[in-house]
Amino acid sequence: MTRRIAVLGAGSWGTALATLLGTHPEAEVTLWARSHALIVQLRQERENVRYLSGFPLSVGVHPVSRLKDALDGVEIVVFAIPSGGFREVFNDALPHLPTDALLLSATKGLEEGTGLRMSQVIAELLPENEERTIVLSGPNLAVEVARGVPSASVAASCSLLSAQRVQHLFAALPEPTFRVYTGRDVTGVELGGAIKNAIAIGAGVCDGLGYGDNAKAGLMTRGLTEAIRLGASQNAESATFSGLSGVGDLIATGASRLSRNYRVGVALGEGRTLEDVLTEIGQVAEGVPTTRALYELANRAGVEMPLCEALYSVLFEGRGAREVIRELMTRPPREE
Repeated sequence: MTRRIAVLGAGSWGTALATLLGTHPEAEVTLWARSHALIVQLRQERENVRYLSGFPLSVGVHPVSRLKDALDGVEIVVFAIPSGGFREVFNDALPHLPTDALLLSATKGLEEGTGLRMSQVIAELLPENEERTIVLSGPNLAVEVARGVPSASVAASCSLLSAQRVQHLFAALPEPTFRVYTGRDVTGVELGGAIKNAIAIGAGVCDGLGYGDNAKAGLMTRGLTEAIRLGASQNAESATFSGLSGVGDLIATGASRLSRNYRVGVALGEGRTLEDVLTEIGQVAEGVPTTRALYELANRAGVEMPLCEALYSVLFEGRGAREVIRELMTRPPREE
């Protein structure tokens, strides 16, 4: 029996997931993108030259340009949409969503203006469907997933059964390269995946300034402390941040040239402008809008996040990284 799966979003992450799922012996995967030109190119060349060059699409992947065609009869919908466009795409998809399809968010970010996690956006647009909403997060650099490098992730949902269905889907792939664990702390998994993007920019800044591993390790560790602090204010479990979607993802993105957020930080540390580096990368670096959303969320929640505030001032207030780091180092002494 054919299992129909839709992946919405044909950036590097969406394409990697579609290609991975397309190897399932019983799966038919539709891959949707906003850009009709991109869909035409994917159909003709069977490779996402712009976002994931060098990795042919699996035979089971079918690029489509209409949401109606992408979602027809599917049992799982994977949302790999940047956080800035998530609400719009989900809203457009609503009329075509099968009533029993699982909704799997693979987006790592917070909505600007509201600070909402993607599962919260889904809950606003499609109330009373928490049990079929799952979030996927972990140390999953798209290029390495596409290469078939052993990777691990966590699928979290308030419904253990729904999370297990996602787990079993990946476990049934012919090559055991993507191991999925289950969890129930949706808030912690989403916050961990979002906050690490901001921390990865800071880690890149340290490398761009030539500060070395001591500075980067200190920043990443204290950044994780801030993530746990904010998570506690949102009723997340502290232990989640020690798992795949927290420290695991931070390790993968905090020092890898494959990470767009890390590369943004390196460029800023080297003295380049944010506008120039984002233009050069040509893809969304989730840590940039997420830093603004985190800054606003922390202020509303009354949570102290000095590293987040420092990064915000570098990204959006034009302050120099060296000056901001000096201020961090001269804050009043305190216990760890």
